[in-house]
Amino acid sequence: MPLLKYNGRRARLGHSAVIALAALLTVLNTNLIDFDGYFSNPAESAAPTELLWDSWGVPHIFARNDDDLFRAFGWAQMQSHGDLILRMYGQARGRASEYWGRDYLNSDRWVLTNSIPQRARAWYTAQPPSFRRNLDAFARGINEYAKTNRQKIADEVQFVLPVTGIDLIAHAQRVIHYHFVTRPEVAVAAARGIEPRAEPQPGSNTWAIAPSRSASGKALLLANPHLPWSDFYLFYEAQLVSPSIDAYGATLVGFPTLGIAFNDNLGWSHTVNTHDGVDLYELKLSGDGYEWEGGVKSFETETHTLKVREKDGKVSEEKIVVRRSVHGPVIAEKQGRAVAMRVAGIDEPHQLEQWWNMARARNLREFTDSIRRLQIPMFTIMYADREGNIFHFFGGRTPVRPSGDYNWSAVVPGNTPATLWTSTHPFEELPLIADPKSGWLQNANDPPWTTTFPTAIDPNRFPGYMAPRSMSFRAQRSARMLDEDDSVSLDEMIAYKHSTRMEMADRILDDLLAEAKISNNEEAKRAAAVLAAWDRSAQATSRGAVLFQAFSQEISRRSRQRVFADPWDEKNPRLTPRGLAMPKTAVEALAAAAARVTKDHGSMDVAWGEVNRLRIDGYDLPANGGPGELGIFRVVGFAPEKDGKARAAGGDSYVAAIEFSQPVRAKTLMSYGNASQPRSPHRTDQLPLFARQELRPVWRTRADLEKHIVERKTF
Repeated sequence: MPLLKYNGRRARLGHSAVIALAALLTVLNTNLIDFDGYFSNPAESAAPTELLWDSWGVPHIFARNDDDLFRAFGWAQMQSHGDLILRMYGQARGRASEYWGRDYLNSDRWVLTNSIPQRARAWYTAQPPSFRRNLDAFARGINEYAKTNRQKIADEVQFVLPVTGIDLIAHAQRVIHYHFVTRPEVAVAAARGIEPRAEPQPGSNTWAIAPSRSASGKALLLANPHLPWSDFYLFYEAQLVSPSIDAYGATLVGFPTLGIAFNDNLGWSHTVNTHDGVDLYELKLSGDGYEWEGGVKSFETETHTLKVREKDGKVSEEKIVVRRSVHGPVIAEKQGRAVAMRVAGIDEPHQLEQWWNMARARNLREFTDSIRRLQIPMFTIMYADREGNIFHFFGGRTPVRPSGDYNWSAVVPGNTPATLWTSTHPFEELPLIADPKSGWLQNANDPPWTTTFPTAIDPNRFPGYMAPRSMSFRAQRSARMLDEDDSVSLDEMIAYKHSTRMEMADRILDDLLAEAKISNNEEAKRAAAVLAAWDRSAQATSRGAVLFQAFSQEISRRSRQRVFADPWDEKNPRLTPRGLAMPKTAVEALAAAAARVTKDHGSMDVAWGEVNRLRIDGYDLPANGGPGELGIFRVVGFAPEKDGKARAAGGDSYVAAIEFSQPVRAKTLMSYGNASQPRSPHRTDQLPLFARQELRPVWRTRADLEKHIVERKTF
C-alpha cells in the first residue's frame, strides 16, 4: 500500500495537474519515462555553443547539443575551481598520497577500503551510452582547459591530468556515499568505541510555499544549503541551456550536473535529511575469519600497494590489506573484534543521471518519474512548480532492517543473518506529502513528520528506524515564520531567510531574567540587564548575543544537558522544550558566562559582529547569523582565531529564492563567491552582499545577460 498522503486543492488545479498528481499518488505500475528519447531533439541549434561569464563569475552556457554543453561546463568549472577539482579527483582515485604525500594516507585508505575506484569503473560501464558521452564530454572540457591554460593550474595538481568520466563518478561517489551518508569520522569513532569529536554537521533550510499562501498567487521555493566553506562542500552556480535543458542552479564543485536547480516550470532543493543509510556490525574474530552462524567464515581480502611521495621527493610504498565480511569492509579492529560497515545505495550507479533528469523535467509527472528510481542515496527533496504544486519527499535508500531489539544507530551484532539487511525501501514506502492543507512546507534537517502543521505525515505508519521523532529549535523557528504569515511575497521570504532571531532565547530568557532579578548574584544581575536590552538576534550589531551563546554553553555543561523544565514533547512539537529545569544553576551559569565574555572581549555586551567575523581573502567584516542549535535560521558556523575572534567557516552557502511567475523571478547568492582559483576576481566577491544580507538578481535571458557579460568563449 503506498505510504503517501495528499491534502489538496483539487478545485483549483487544472486538468493536467490533477492527472499528474493522480499519477504520483497512485504510483502507477508503468515504465519510467525514457528521458533520453523523451527530450531528444534531432535538430541541433545552428548557433555555436557559447560560454558567457557574467560579472559575478557565473557561467551561462548556451549549447547547440548536450556534448558541447557538458564540455563547456567542464571548461567553466576548471576556470573557476581547477586546482580544487584536480585535488579532489586525485583523492577519489585513492592515489592522493602518491601525488601529494603522506598527509593523504588516511584519505587513500578510506577510498580503497570502500572500493571507490573499482566501483566507479563498474558504474561508468553501467551508464546509458548517451549519458556516458556526457561524462566524457565534461572530462574533455576539463582536459582542454588544462592543456590551454597550464600556467593557471598549480603544478602539484597537474599529476592528475588527464581526467576521465570514471573520475567524475568516483568523486561523486566518494562525496555522497562515503562522506554525506557515512560521515567517516563518526563511523570510525563509533566502530572503535570512542565518542567522535563534535563537529558541525552538514545541513540546510528549504521552503515550498503554495499559491494559497503566496502574495502573488504563485508558488515560492527557497533553497538554502548550509555546508562548510571548503573542500568538496563548495557549491558552483551555473546556467545550462541546450535543446534538451534550460536550468539554473548550483552543484557541488566537480559534479557534472546541477544538484539544486529550477527551470521555467519547476524547481527543487535538498536538505541533509535524518536518513540512516549505514550500519555497523561487530565481528568476533576467530583465526583468519569471524564468527558467523555458529561457525567461522573467512574474510574476503585484497591488498593494495600505495605509492607515497615523501618530503624529499622520493616515493616509498605501503601495503593496505582490505578485509570484507558479508556485511561490507572492515573499518576498525580492536582487541579481537572488528567492525564492518554496510552502506545503502552502492548498487545504484545513476545518481548523476538522476540529477540531470530532474533538471530537465517539465512538470510534476516527469519530475516524479526522475526521482522514483532512488539513485541518490539520501537527501530531502523540496519541490514547487508553476502549476502551484508543492511537495516534500524524504529521499534516499533506507535499508529494510530486520525486526528485533536492535539500536541501529549503534553497533549491532554481526554473527547472524538476523541483523543483515539485503534490500531497501522503494519510493512508495518513503514519507512524502504533496499540497498540504497548510499551504507551506519546510525542512531544517528535521525529520519528515514536522514538515508542516497540521501534521501531514503520520510517523506511526513507518518503521521506527525510518527517521527519529524530534524537532530542533531551528526547525521550530522555520515553521513559526511560515505559519505566522498567510501571504508571503518573494521579498518577505528573502527577509525571513536572513532571520537571526534565537528561538532558544524565546523559550528560556524570560525565566532566566526573572530568576536573576531575585538572586543575590550581582554579576548575574548585571548580565541580566544586558540580556533584557538585547534584541534576541544575532545581527552584527546585536549586544547580548555573545553573552547568551556563552550562557547556553555554560548551562549545558553545568546541567549535564538537563537545561529545560519541559522537555521536547511530540504532542507539542513547536513550543517545547521550554523553561529552566535548574533555575539556580542557570543563574550561576549566567554569572560565569558574563565573567568569561568580559575576560575574552573586554565587555559582556560586546556586539556579535565584533567577535564573529567574515575573514576571507583580505576581507574582515562583521558577521551576522550563527549556530542553528540556538534556533537561528540564518546559520553560520564559526571557527576560533588566535586573536580571540571567530571567523565564518560554514553555514549559508548557496541561496536561491524563486517565484514561479511568468517569467520566473529569482534571486541568489553564493556566499563565498563562485570561484576558488587563486587569481580569480570572483573569490569572495559576494561576501559584502552576504554581510548586508542581500541576494543578487538572476540573469537567465540573453537580453538580461548582455548587460552583464564580462567574458565570452565559443566552442
